[in-house]
Amino acid sequence: MPRLTGVKKINIAVFLSGTGSNFKNLIKYSLKKNSKFKIRLAVSNKSNSKGLDYADKYKIDKKIINYLNIKDSEINILNVLKKNKIDVICLAGFMKILTSNFIKRFKGKIINIHPSLLPKYKGLNTHQRVIDNNEMFSGCTVHYVNSKLDSGKIILQKKVKVLKTDTSDKLAKRVLKQEHLLYLKALEKVLTNL
Repeated sequence: MPRLTGVKKINIAVFLSGTGSNFKNLIKYSLKKNSKFKIRLAVSNKSNSKGLDYADKYKIDKKIINYLNIKDSEINILNVLKKNKIDVICLAGFMKILTSNFIKRFKGKIINIHPSLLPKYKGLNTHQRVIDNNEMFSGCTVHYVNSKLDSGKIILQKKVKVLKTDTSDKLAKRVLKQEHLLYLKALEKVLTNL
């Protein structure tokens, strides 16, 4: 991996549960010379998460957390984050809600990407809900994480036009393309302000 002499890269952990397309996108960007960050760790609540294949491929440490006991799980995660000197956490399709106690430990340093124009359509099934309500626009939002679901301060948003021919899958694909661009922009913004 190319190293910038004299420039300290910011250590990132990515939390994911699914296919990991945002994770892959963040990894590829992190390998560029002018990137401000390095992904040190992938954390998942699912051992069969496809996204973890990227951790293997790019030789990134990974940690599987079973979440049977949320308090123990979070203590375990915090220890791993400390050991890896993690500065910022990026949630990328992580399907668990972090406790307010955990969030306090990384206040202002946990960001999430959500596939809607928040504050509209928090939670799941966003694309179908957008279509069902005949919205003209959908999009994606990167926001700081707080203790309420998808409610933290918005960092950046990107609008995506909803087409008459859209199914939730078609809309999801177009929104995902924008997610990849928006997450990088938002992360750079957050890192500049650290």
